Amino acid sequence: MNTSQKLVLLREKITDAGLEGFLVPHADEYQGEYTPDCAERLAWLTGFTGSAGFAVVLRDSCVVMSDGRYTIQLESQVDLESFTTANSQEVKMEEWIRELANPELAIGYDPKLHTASEIKKLRDAGVKLQAVEQNLIDEIWGDRPSAPTSEIFLFSQKVAGRSASEKITLLANKMKEEGAQAYVLTLSDSVAWLLNIRANDVPCIPVALTYAIIHDDERVQWFVDADRLTNDAVESLKKFIDFLPAEALPNQLEYLGKSGSKVGVDSKRSSIWIQNVLEGGGAQVIDMQDPCILPRACKTDSEQSAMRQAHIRDGVALIKFLKWFEEEAPSEKLTELSVEERLEKFRAEASEFKEPSFSTISGYGANGAIVHYRADESSNAIIKMDNLLLLDSGAQYSDGTTDITRTLPVGEASDEMKRCFTLVLKGHINLAQAEFEEGTIGKELDVLARAPLQADGLDYAHGTGHGVGCYLSVHEEAAGISPRGLEAPKEGMVISNEPGYYKTGEFGIRIENLVMVRRNDAGKLYFDTITLAPISKELIIVDMLSDDERTWLDQYHAQVLATLSLLLDVPERSWLEQACEVL
Repeated sequence: MNTSQKLVLLREKITDAGLEGFLVPHADEYQGEYTPDCAERLAWLTGFTGSAGFAVVLRDSCVVMSDGRYTIQLESQVDLESFTTANSQEVKMEEWIRELANPELAIGYDPKLHTASEIKKLRDAGVKLQAVEQNLIDEIWGDRPSAPTSEIFLFSQKVAGRSASEKITLLANKMKEEGAQAYVLTLSDSVAWLLNIRANDVPCIPVALTYAIIHDDERVQWFVDADRLTNDAVESLKKFIDFLPAEALPNQLEYLGKSGSKVGVDSKRSSIWIQNVLEGGGAQVIDMQDPCILPRACKTDSEQSAMRQAHIRDGVALIKFLKWFEEEAPSEKLTELSVEERLEKFRAEASEFKEPSFSTISGYGANGAIVHYRADESSNAIIKMDNLLLLDSGAQYSDGTTDITRTLPVGEASDEMKRCFTLVLKGHINLAQAEFEEGTIGKELDVLARAPLQADGLDYAHGTGHGVGCYLSVHEEAAGISPRGLEAPKEGMVISNEPGYYKTGEFGIRIENLVMVRRNDAGKLYFDTITLAPISKELIIVDMLSDDERTWLDQYHAQVLATLSLLLDVPERSWLEQACEVL
């Protein structure tokens, strides 16, 4: 069934329901970044596979929107004869609907797929909305995949540094401070962190798609098929966890309502369906940020140590790959996909490797200018001489999560490429060297990374840094570094440092390391870089760097060499020594 046929069927459902249109978000009911195949409604309808976006289908018009990271991808993936596309940072959904929709009829939505804050924003903007009991996409998706049922296993308490029971006590105390008698956890990575469990329900993030309710007396109800748990997991958790089937959740929410409980729910991260059921039953809903977010982001000493070990392991794999790539790329026989596959093979040599931490971005030339590009058989470019390969990749190891971007020259880069690369490097070093007071927020740090580019009239349309979990989500909340970052990095957090530059149709550049927030003797916070891989010196215009910047890069390369050299065979060690020579 092609796109136009799907739209015909969907519009029939819209009309039969007496609606003017229907909202199709990327999100599933758990509001995670990655969704299982059975929840990929946006991709099924439109062809767009980005990690953020939505469609609005009206009786007479329809649009697919996403942010600035995906503008090029939208144009390439979406059937432009069926849909218009738009940058959601420039065109607001509510404005588009108000301009084109019949105001007398409601726009339908699935309340399990939208947060309360999303729905409130639309209603406040004057959009008439109506919840539907059955998702209209599901009614026409004939071969929709089944929900995932992967095995659920324990995450090492030795790595976690805290037991599940200790974490539950921590959260129960937080709830009491907020006046909540119960809290509904809906984010899968929060449930995984709280209970020290992992699973494989979605790609790249080791979580089980489940809900949990925490009570202020430290009881936890976990809505999960207990048969999915390993015996060790059951034995470890059964003393303080009540295992309930997923279908029992509505009744438990209604029970909380009937008992008049004060229940915490995160209006920005939980579906409005949760809130509706609670309030419908009589509960007093307290809008409270998911209490797992901050303690999950501030890594324990054990997690910090484990993350460092994971990055050493990842560094070994990257050195093997970088040497291989330098030797093989001049043949012009490599492709974006073959490069991606070879890098994963090097990582998989480690017994701790589980899977990539996100879909690898292997973008050669013009494809590298697509910020969140994903190579497939139709776009898979041959890597030829005299351009750049942007390679953004990461791994899930049993003790940590990695994320690294390197921009690699193939042949001789142009002067423009070198100049832009050096500006990006200067921004990267600016942020890496930052010392700042407690309470400094993300947008105040973001300017450091953008300053060299902006001084040259350049910029990039994505954030500079995101949080990273410990064998959990590679895009973790709590503190981000971006022009909109209002939260302050705290000691123990792991955050990315990834400025870039993208020239549409020609090349893309990004330099990304992960940094750990630490405190120095003067009481200030600083970033300790934990990613270990050389930065391509061939792309640097050395005269553009200050003495301090050259010193930082030389010291970083010395750290990479000292940490990894004895873990490598002689050929890789010799290659690394050359790659890490002083400027």
